[in-house]
Amino acid sequence: MSTITQPMNGRSTAAGLRLTVRGRRVLASLLLAPIGLGIGIGLAQIPAAFAGDSSIAAGETVEYEWRTVLGGESLWSISEEIAGNRDIRDVVHEIMRLNNLSTASVQAGQRIALPNF
Repeated sequence: MSTITQPMNGRSTAAGLRLTVRGRRVLASLLLAPIGLGIGIGLAQIPAAFAGDSSIAAGETVEYEWRTVLGGESLWSISEEIAGNRDIRDVVHEIMRLNNLSTASVQAGQRIALPNF
């Protein structure tokens, strides 16, 4: 036969989960860590949002020469024409940056901006 002991005051011996002050702090920090990480990453992106061409003053407009790509032309052939004494790779990269191109391939009839050198 087994015996069951019951406290005299009628309360159960199994108390609920109790956290100490230190335990509450640890739990709160674990729950708030992803929020803090997200805020930190967002704040790190602020300089990139304000980045721009520092050689251009505020309110100043820049004019570019526009060119329509002819059949058989490539960014490399166009860059060779306008590069002068500059490295052709740098000119190709500048044209890609100005026109927001992810690759150096262009199509006949495409209009592109050329940098002013």
